[in-house]
Amino acid sequence: MKFSNELEARLIPEWKAAFVDYGRLKKHVEEIKLLRKPKRPQQADRNSGWSIFDHIHSMAKKVASKFPKSTNTTVIIQGERKMFFNCCLLRKKLQFPWFSSDGRDQDLIFFRSPGPFFSPIFSQHGALTISFCFFFLLLTAKSLSLSLLSLSPPPPSPSLFKLFMISLSMIDRCEHILGRVNEELSKVNQFHQSRENDFLERGDTLREQLQILLDLKRIPGKDRGRRRDHPGFNAASAAASPRSPGPSSEGTSNFPEAPTELLETPAESPETTTEDVTTVIERNGVCFVGPTKLTWMIMAVASMLSECLVNPIRKEGLSGFINRKKIRDAEEMIRGAYKELYRGLGFLRTYSSLNAMAFTKILNKFDKVTERRASTGYLEKVRESHFMSSDKVVRLMDEVESIFTKHFANNDRKMAMKFLEPQHDRDSHVITFFVGLLTTSFLTLFIIYVILIHVTGIFNPTLIMGYVETVYPIFSIFTLWSLHLFMYGCNLFLWKSMRISHNFIFEFSYSTALKYRDAFLICTTFMTATVGAMIIHLLLRANNFSPSLVDTIPGALLLIFFAVLVCPIDIFYHSTRLCFIRVMRNIIFSPIYKAPMVDVFMADQLTSQIPLLRHMESAACYFLAGIFKTHQYETCRSGRHFRELAYVISFLPYYWRAMQCARRWIEERDANHLANMGKYMTAMVVAWARIMYERHPDHLWFGMVLTTSVLATVYQLYWDFVKDWGFLNPKSKNPWLRDELVLKRKTIYYISIALNVVLRVAWVETVMRFHVGAVESRLLEILLASLEVVRRGYWNFYRLEKEHANNVSKFKAVKTVPLPFCKMDPLGAKRRGGTTP
Repeated sequence: MKFSNELEARLIPEWKAAFVDYGRLKKHVEEIKLLRKPKRPQQADRNSGWSIFDHIHSMAKKVASKFPKSTNTTVIIQGERKMFFNCCLLRKKLQFPWFSSDGRDQDLIFFRSPGPFFSPIFSQHGALTISFCFFFLLLTAKSLSLSLLSLSPPPPSPSLFKLFMISLSMIDRCEHILGRVNEELSKVNQFHQSRENDFLERGDTLREQLQILLDLKRIPGKDRGRRRDHPGFNAASAAASPRSPGPSSEGTSNFPEAPTELLETPAESPETTTEDVTTVIERNGVCFVGPTKLTWMIMAVASMLSECLVNPIRKEGLSGFINRKKIRDAEEMIRGAYKELYRGLGFLRTYSSLNAMAFTKILNKFDKVTERRASTGYLEKVRESHFMSSDKVVRLMDEVESIFTKHFANNDRKMAMKFLEPQHDRDSHVITFFVGLLTTSFLTLFIIYVILIHVTGIFNPTLIMGYVETVYPIFSIFTLWSLHLFMYGCNLFLWKSMRISHNFIFEFSYSTALKYRDAFLICTTFMTATVGAMIIHLLLRANNFSPSLVDTIPGALLLIFFAVLVCPIDIFYHSTRLCFIRVMRNIIFSPIYKAPMVDVFMADQLTSQIPLLRHMESAACYFLAGIFKTHQYETCRSGRHFRELAYVISFLPYYWRAMQCARRWIEERDANHLANMGKYMTAMVVAWARIMYERHPDHLWFGMVLTTSVLATVYQLYWDFVKDWGFLNPKSKNPWLRDELVLKRKTIYYISIALNVVLRVAWVETVMRFHVGAVESRLLEILLASLEVVRRGYWNFYRLEKEHANNVSKFKAVKTVPLPFCKMDPLGAKRRGGTTP
């Protein structure tokens, strides 16, 4: 494997611009190699015409025939280029201020002199001019000797001026390469030092945060024994117990001693256990950083209700739950911050090793091409540079391992390293086999289904409507869901191929994150089961089984998949299912919960799956009508309340997304979030206009629907291209795109822009009301819904590509975990009656 491929595969994508530019340096070395390669002399054309020197050449042949032929002609001709190159590069001074260890400039001589006699001459400023004169004398003497000693004139050789210019070009190339290497070394050192200082500062901050947490957990002394037995607290609680009063001076943990007032806090009354933790730590100049009091109350009530289902109700009440919730969250935040710090230190260690290998490889290539030994001294300087000689990263990694093992893994180093360095599961060939097997099964079953449709005559006008009304809603759910999973699998494959860190952007765990093979496996499983159920349903219906019994098959399939989704047993991608349920909960209650990138991304997917949500409403309506007899089947087709509820369901995804924008604006105070919320508000206005148009199908409401739909489409297209994708930049080096592109072919971006415009105006079909049959309208509806899912699929790729470009521009490879505690003003702490830490 070539080193350039290895470097591309192992480098950190967000830090790619900070790595040594190995490809460009290698290209410059190859250019020197091409210059040094001698070209074959072109044969002179003897039939080019008569010349006045023909008689002189014939006389020279007769004179030369009387002398013995020289055997040194070829050697002299072949050494001409090399001799001139050595003469021109004689004692060439290349100044490198960084090469001297004592701070003085030293001359680095890469090329040998032809002899000691000429050394004083070539050390002067006119070295190249003297080299040219010296070479002219040598060339004249050589030509005279060849004319007298050879029987035939020498073969034509390059002109003196041409050789001189080639040698000058080679000198310039060598200087340029070594200058570029010097610039790359300076760039690597500066970046490594800046990242190192950043991580060292994070390490100091985390020591203070951990010390505050350990001191805080010693405050409620009487409740300490209860918390130690509580399953919600891990080994960090045990580390803060009386048997382990705090971090010692052993190992690499250098924590300051705990404040005396906190250590001597007695546990003398039950009120101490219910004392407000916030008040206690504010007395010592520290405050919690976290949600508002209302959010704490909601989260604590939810935690209390879930805990009371398992354990008996405690006497401390809601305040005690809030306190324990705060401490538990603070512990999780500090543990996550240590994990990210360790991950960043690992990246920096990889950065150092890869750059060292790159410098070694490129200098060895330079020596091989120029036939000199120039890399020995320079590699010594590379080893002495900051990014190679500094051991602060290694020492901090050891310290983090020690702290994490002691306070978060109950002194179990194996468990600590499993958390700090999670092992990535290898792609299993078993999954690939099942993907292929299920794909083949799906295609086979689908062909059988198409044949059975024609054989059973289900397209009979008297049977087709009943079949479509009962089967179409539920099976459309699985079709759209499977198509979305397929597009997501394609996204995962492209993100991995283009080195886009989607797991880092979504904050997924690298060990349990869904891979593209897993997405394809889930997709093919869904589709195979769906087509199989459709075949069974069709066969039973054709054999005159009870319609009420046969029509429960689609509903039973939907219930089975829903049961698998909420199944608590650790089977069939348990962590992915829990993540999906948690994200959906956050979206539904979006004003209360924060809106990280993964929640925003999932809410955007829901705006493209409005037909799926409406089909779920239809399936629920038919299911309730068939089993619980709450209403007639006709209500699910033509009922007024049903149709209004359908539009309310199509209204909800835009509402959830708008609430997320509002929450992010409250937290970040960025006006772009308000503008983004305006986009979803216009979509909700369009949904309202369509509801009114359904009630009053006149020209006035038709004009309202048309106007609002056009405005919303223009708004959405602008946001897609400019904000979400970062395109339409007239000053970009890529015309009307952006500067940083992942794909090499720009035409793909232009095609995607045009396709996005076409698919964004697909709503015209719903407004114009083309006259088609009932079955054809259902097929057209599923086709348009599928096209919207496809549009969302490639929208996802460009959206994350733009997010990745933002991370690359900021060199953001490690996320910044918010910390639970902040230092307060010492005067404010004294006013509260406490001491300052």
